[in-house]
Amino acid sequence: MSTHFDTIIVGGGSAGAVLANRLSARSGHRVLLIEAGEDTPVGAVPAAILDSFPGTAYLNPRFTWNDLEVTTETIPHNRPDARPRLRQYEQARVLGGGSSINGQLANRGAPADYDAWEARGAAGWNWNSVLPYFRKLERDVDFDGPLHGKDGPVAVSRIFPDRWSQHALAMARAFAAVGLAYRADQNSAFEDGHFPIPISNVNDRRVSTAIAYLDPATRQRANLTLLTGAHATGLHFDGLRCTGVGVMVEGRSVAFGAGEVILSCGAIHSPAMLLRAGIGPAAELRELGLAVLADRPGVGYGLMDHPSVALAAFVLPHARINGRTRRHVLLGLRFSSGLEGAPAGDMAATIATKSAWHAVGDQIATLNIWVNRTYSEAGRVRLRSGDWRDRPGVDFNLLADRRDLERLAGAVRRFAALLDRPELRGVIADPFAASYSDKVRQVAAITLRNRVLTAILARLLDGPAALRHHLIAKLIVEGPPLASLLRDDEALEAFIRRATVGVWHASCSCRMGGDEDPMAVTTPLGAVRGVAGLRVVDASIFPVIPCANINLPTIMVAERIADGILQGA
Repeated sequence: MSTHFDTIIVGGGSAGAVLANRLSARSGHRVLLIEAGEDTPVGAVPAAILDSFPGTAYLNPRFTWNDLEVTTETIPHNRPDARPRLRQYEQARVLGGGSSINGQLANRGAPADYDAWEARGAAGWNWNSVLPYFRKLERDVDFDGPLHGKDGPVAVSRIFPDRWSQHALAMARAFAAVGLAYRADQNSAFEDGHFPIPISNVNDRRVSTAIAYLDPATRQRANLTLLTGAHATGLHFDGLRCTGVGVMVEGRSVAFGAGEVILSCGAIHSPAMLLRAGIGPAAELRELGLAVLADRPGVGYGLMDHPSVALAAFVLPHARINGRTRRHVLLGLRFSSGLEGAPAGDMAATIATKSAWHAVGDQIATLNIWVNRTYSEAGRVRLRSGDWRDRPGVDFNLLADRRDLERLAGAVRRFAALLDRPELRGVIADPFAASYSDKVRQVAAITLRNRVLTAILARLLDGPAALRHHLIAKLIVEGPPLASLLRDDEALEAFIRRATVGVWHASCSCRMGGDEDPMAVTTPLGAVRGVAGLRVVDASIFPVIPCANINLPTIMVAERIADGILQGA
């Protein structure tokens, strides 16, 4: 294997696979793609990844980093040293990254999101500029027209109501009854309403970026090298120019040189790589004993995710998925909170008829609610040490802006009332406020013990209603009863503060911006300010998180910057 390349891409995820494809399309341009996880070549993609139901992939330790712990609760301003409890926050460790294990939701956000990017200094990232790249990446099998792509590598499809579970159909009727109309295409006009979820999936099989962009023909290119099972240990510099990457391969330390290095490690690990290289807030780097290469105070700051809470309910047997599809999330919802100053569609929800891979998961539906346009921008990534083996410290500070908490509380009240509507009687029972706790995560682990225990509990839950009420209250519900939360504003606030989690949409920790912005880490084409030969291309460079699941926006960013690189920018 050559040890020098024109471009080295660190991270083979949603962005890295795109870059590898597009940059290696120029035959004289030598590209190395480095990924810590395993390869997933066509014909050998693990069944858990291909599955339309993602529940056996996204918490599977085979495909994730499992030793990262983060905080999500707000850190008090008057007690900056206070440490909220830690939560595990899985990150993809497999070729294709998050696109190989995520829920496959394929939406873009609002046109106003990207106009806001440009307003924040990311010149050339307004809606009219990014729409061609959303079209370029996709092959929409259901819809045509000026908002859709038909020839891109990522297939986008939907499961329409004729294949929905009785639970999903009842939820849709309830939404329509309260004025949230049916919209067949979420990726057309950005309007409130309920819709079939667009997914990166075709013929009931996931389409990750590893599948879409690292296809057999691309892998045949002599100028493209894929190196999986390899851990990047640090960036190499000659003065202020990045000249390569140190990599641990099969227990050996190897150095690769490059004309340019692109970090596509995600919004947690890309800033950590910069910080270890001495690029970041100078005072904090010196406190860790690291030499300062470039004082960039924005590195690691402004980390965002979508704050989310959930309501759940027992689904009666006839209303379950019952083999109609492998998908668990069939419909979504966009709605407006009515908060003064908030844009339309500032809130969102997904409705899952099935909540987990196991037998009890088949019986529990969840309504996951999140703040689509969050105002909380106070998260951060920091180093614990300069050692590449140490995971960074991560504080999401999800409810730093009280407007996010108030909108979640309002949505809980709104949808608790909806779950009591006549459209859902005879379909669900025993609604409760849910939380993604350590207990839930433990039961979600794919083990024989969990399979056996949940099978036993599921049979009991399908027994007499009185027994079901008791078991749900004692074994499943972890907080106060839903009725108690709805009667007590303080109890509801306390529950939301403790139960709110992100939805694995980490972003915005190396924001792109203009020359005048001291917190901008990169230029609008991802070049790291203050050094040469180094870019960041992933969700960390978003100026603000869009009103969307971030997989398609991340792919779009990679498509657009790859285009800029090939044009010499």
